[in-house]
Amino acid sequence: MAEPAGGGTALGDATGQRMTPLRQSGLGLLLLALFLALPVLMLAPAPLMAQDSTDQKVLDFASWDKTASRAEATIEKAEASSAALEELRATLADFRAQALDVQNQNQARIDTLKSQLDALGPAPAEGVKEADEVARRRTELNQQLAKTMAPVLAAQEAYRRANGMIGEIDKIIRDRLADQLLTLGVSPLNPVYWPEAIKAVADLIEAIGDEVTTALNSDTQKVQTQQNLPVSLLLVVLGLVLLTRARRWMLKAFGLMPQAHSTSVSDIRAILISTTQVIVPMLGIAALVQGLNLTHLVGIKGGMVLSALPPMGIAFFGGRWLARTLFTTSDGTPLFFTTLTEADNRAGRRYAGLLGLVMALAILLHRLDQGDTFTQSAVVVLSFPVVLVAGLLLLRMGALMDPGKLSPGQPDNPLQRRIIQLIARIAIVLGLVAPVLAAIGYYTASTSFVFPAILTLAVFGVGLILFRLLADLSDSLLSSALQRQGENDDEENKTLSLVPVALGFFLFAAAIPLLALIWGARVSDLQEVWNYVNDGFSIGDSRITIRNLLLFVLVFSIGYTLTRLLQSALRTSVMPRTSLDAGGRNAILTGTGYVGIFLAAVAAISTAGIDLSNLAIVAGALSVGIGFGLQAVVSNFVSGIILLVERPIKEGDWVEVGPHSGYIRKISVRATEIDTFDRATVIVPNADFISGSVTNWTHSNMNGRVKVPIGVAYGSDPRVVEKILLDIANAHHMVDHRTKPNVVFIGFGADSMDFEIRAILKDVNWVLSVKSDMNFAIVERFAEAGIEIPFSQRDIHLKNLPELGKALQGALGTAGAKPVKPPKE
Repeated sequence: MAEPAGGGTALGDATGQRMTPLRQSGLGLLLLALFLALPVLMLAPAPLMAQDSTDQKVLDFASWDKTASRAEATIEKAEASSAALEELRATLADFRAQALDVQNQNQARIDTLKSQLDALGPAPAEGVKEADEVARRRTELNQQLAKTMAPVLAAQEAYRRANGMIGEIDKIIRDRLADQLLTLGVSPLNPVYWPEAIKAVADLIEAIGDEVTTALNSDTQKVQTQQNLPVSLLLVVLGLVLLTRARRWMLKAFGLMPQAHSTSVSDIRAILISTTQVIVPMLGIAALVQGLNLTHLVGIKGGMVLSALPPMGIAFFGGRWLARTLFTTSDGTPLFFTTLTEADNRAGRRYAGLLGLVMALAILLHRLDQGDTFTQSAVVVLSFPVVLVAGLLLLRMGALMDPGKLSPGQPDNPLQRRIIQLIARIAIVLGLVAPVLAAIGYYTASTSFVFPAILTLAVFGVGLILFRLLADLSDSLLSSALQRQGENDDEENKTLSLVPVALGFFLFAAAIPLLALIWGARVSDLQEVWNYVNDGFSIGDSRITIRNLLLFVLVFSIGYTLTRLLQSALRTSVMPRTSLDAGGRNAILTGTGYVGIFLAAVAAISTAGIDLSNLAIVAGALSVGIGFGLQAVVSNFVSGIILLVERPIKEGDWVEVGPHSGYIRKISVRATEIDTFDRATVIVPNADFISGSVTNWTHSNMNGRVKVPIGVAYGSDPRVVEKILLDIANAHHMVDHRTKPNVVFIGFGADSMDFEIRAILKDVNWVLSVKSDMNFAIVERFAEAGIEIPFSQRDIHLKNLPELGKALQGALGTAGAKPVKPPKE
């Protein structure tokens, strides 16, 4: 086939410069599987392909130098094909990995030699002679260090050399891809190329027929056909049955299953049953292809068509499965997009199914193009209707995905709406741009936009289905587990609400490499990113890698979980059997939590191999500057520790701090929360409890004194007043009679004789209620005894009354009023 004008084919070229949608999807799914297995691989003791840990890795520098020289010459000429460059890049990447391994070896020995040199002290200044034994030992250590460092330094140079050449190769390949996208080829609207496309299809059909005729005329192949005929017929019939009838039979069988009591279980079963729409037809296609191959009647051209059937089946039946699963269920009820109308659901099913058919046709054209069956102009003409229909379907699907109409789930989620709106707008734009580019002649650019867009929608749909499946599964499992543990509804809802967030984050992270492959990233690009992430970054002499971070998270999670389990055991099993009060129990539990989390962090840092000793100098320098800004925070933290140890206050105490009075709800590291009697929460820094005065009404016991002042009129019998007040105090049920209440004659006031009831209460928290009850009783008893409670009286005398009368008379006279005579004195 002639070299395409745009440098590409329906979905890429045969040189590997771009990957087909099928290859992109397959590589993406493979990468997804590797992503799922990543934590296990990273926590494994060592890679299976690695050498024994005691063996020294040696880089063949002679072979490396030859390879590097050849690579530099190839890069300088820039004439090799992209496939050859990819192969050369893989070789360089392998040498780079070996160089990195060599850099990391002997590190323990190097550290030991450096520490030995440090023990000898700094080298003497010029002209200063040190002891002969020390000088001799210093020379020996320097020689050993230089010998040990030699391969490491050479490996560092080789690593940088390989890394630079890999970057140059990546730039060449990216530039070629950009040139392909911007290359103007033939226009499919030019009628000159139409007969060529029609002739190409006719020639293909004729070639397949000729291959069958040739096979039938061959005695050898005829014998093989006759020998395999029973098996071939059986496989062909089985394939046709699986393609046409098996799905209906399975749906009927599943329909006879009893209904699930839980909505989540019902949704899970519906999704799992729906996968038969892909599995069963694909088994049928596999049987059909195998049966036709066993006939030995299929030649090269027919073999290309048969080899395209499995990926075409995945695209077509996968599209139908997504259409029926996303927009309806087996009973016709929408499972995901419940806010869509019935007409919109039907349209969604139709559009998604047609997109699957479009992808199947694109895969067929690409497979035939790879076999040099069609010319470039024929491929462009035959692919244009496919691109045009794909663009129209993307337009319709984008309009259907209007966030105003499309809302998975009942609650309105702004983030979800933005994501859907972004995807819808991208689909609309690409649906408009791709056919226009194809019509102009930018064929590679059009196929690079429209088919990845379809695959992106497919990934979005599969991710939504997986999200719903995993969310329902976790909901079913966690709900039953929480109910068995006796959790209340609020705690259950809080726990379950975090599960979708974690699932969404995991699925999004897993989809990133898949989407990167779909939109043109090479596997080597992803490997490069992974190597960069896996190599980590340096902190001092320590290198932080993904493995270290996973180990840190794992060990810290285990330590944190054990701490919480220990706290739970103390709270439920140990503390109830002690004589500690609630405040003491809370202090022990809080201290246990702090110590456990600190030990978990230390263990995690040590296990991960993170050496933070080199940060001591930096931390010391920063502490001087930060100390001024964080002085109050540190003071409050230390005060919080003191409060937990000395326990001058505890949760539930009634305290007065400055103008605030209320009950302590929580003592945290930095501050203490106080619930006031106005139902307000006051956050008081812990330092205020240590440096200031605090009144704790319930520190050692619940007893407290109530004072009720009262004044009586002069002339009242003070002894009668005293007896009445004592009777009132003794009659109240909250008064502690172990300490008898008393009445104090305080003194003689301006208007009354002042008395005061003083009594010790059983519970000082009732002081306000007791005071109110006693006041009510005092009013009643004094009224019965005829004792008067005086109140202040005031007489007002006006000075300069004649002058005030004249001024008032003048003011009224100007208004036409009668003059007012001042009163006689």
